[in-house]
Amino acid sequence: CRLPCPSHRAPRCALTTQRLRSAQGMRVTAKLVIQNRQAKAEVVPSASALVIKALKEPPRDRKKVKNIVHSGSITMDDVIRIARIMREKSLAKKFEGTVLEILGTAQSIGCQVDGEDPHDIIDQIHDGEGPEIPDE
Repeated sequence: CRLPCPSHRAPRCALTTQRLRSAQGMRVTAKLVIQNRQAKAEVVPSASALVIKALKEPPRDRKKVKNIVHSGSITMDDVIRIARIMREKSLAKKFEGTVLEILGTAQSIGCQVDGEDPHDIIDQIHDGEGPEIPDE
C-alpha cells in the first residue's frame, strides 16, 4: 500500500492491496467504502482496463515499461461482455451506444476486434450491416 499507514492500521492496508492484486500492472480506480469504521476496498473498472484485461497481456511495471503497444485482438463477445459491465456508467441511451463506446476505447488502445480495425466495425454498425448486437 502506498498510502501512509500507521502501524495499527496496517492490516487494513494489506486488505486493500489484496483486493487490488487482480489489477496488477494497470491503472485502475479504487473505491474505499467506510461503514461503521470498517473499510472495504473495491476496484471500479474502467473501459480501457477491461479491454486490456481481455487482451490477456502479462502484467508490466509501469515505471520501467513505457509507450506499450497493445497489438492483440479481442472478440466481439468480449466487447459485448465489457459493455454489459460498463452499462451503468455509460451515458448512452441504448446498449448499442455502449458497445460503440467500447469499440472506440479499443481503437484508442490500438487493439483489433476479431482481426479488424474497430473503426471499421463502428462504420458497419452505423450502416446497419455490422455484427448482431443484443438489446441488453
